Amino acid sequence: MEFRTIVNIPRPTFELEPCERILFVGSCFADNIGKRFEEEKFRAMVNPFGVMYNPVSVLHTVKKVANHTFDTAVFTLGTNHVYVERATGEIVDNCQKRPQREFDERELTVEECADALREAITLLRQANPKVNIIITVSPIRYAKYGYHGSQLSKAVLLLAADKVIKEEGERVYYFPAYEIVNDELRDYRFYKADMLHPNEQAVEYIWDQLVATCFSAEAKQFLEEWRPIKEALAHRPFHPEAAAYQDFIKKTKEKAKMLELKYPNIELNL
Repeated sequence: MEFRTIVNIPRPTFELEPCERILFVGSCFADNIGKRFEEEKFRAMVNPFGVMYNPVSVLHTVKKVANHTFDTAVFTLGTNHVYVERATGEIVDNCQKRPQREFDERELTVEECADALREAITLLRQANPKVNIIITVSPIRYAKYGYHGSQLSKAVLLLAADKVIKEEGERVYYFPAYEIVNDELRDYRFYKADMLHPNEQAVEYIWDQLVATCFSAEAKQFLEEWRPIKEALAHRPFHPEAAAYQDFIKKTKEKAKMLELKYPNIELNL
């Protein structure tokens, strides 16, 4: 998509390399972007314990995968609202359809959000001191709070993210997905029918901005080499048994094999 760039996106001090090990944790927007990374053959782990909307729940997932090593982690923050189980006083990640009377809803402060992010970063650095962290705020709106309440929630997350990024050094970076949707696309044609979730076109545009900003030259080159193979493999012919199609698939797999030799970390699983 071609749009006039309004949002000024600073480049991080690091670059994403082909087939990196990447952890995505956060709102359903993390699912959207994370699945695109999977399609492009990054070794991505996407919300392994389900969608996590708030920073404390993001931390809970990081604790559970602390035995894994990642090159990059992406935290997509959705809200500062949490549910606290009355019986234990603990913040839960999912109420599991239990009665509402068993929980109290409250809002995390800027400092509480920042503390959760700091602890998550510390845990990831224990496995890989050079891990890159990308923090972003989900552009998905939360109508249950009212649009003003949703904006206030996003403001808390933005302040917490900014605080952590200023404290934690060069390998922690803020990518403005929220700002791209609200300040650059800013049109309901980029939302799904519920007018809350960005549609496929918006997600694709954010992906393009992420590639342009954060990917290394080698990663961009890999995408170019992988694209025709991916498109060929996705092709569904009317007559798959035809000799011409079988030859087409054979040649495509040969190209895929050459790509695997060029990029040892790739996992095509053909």
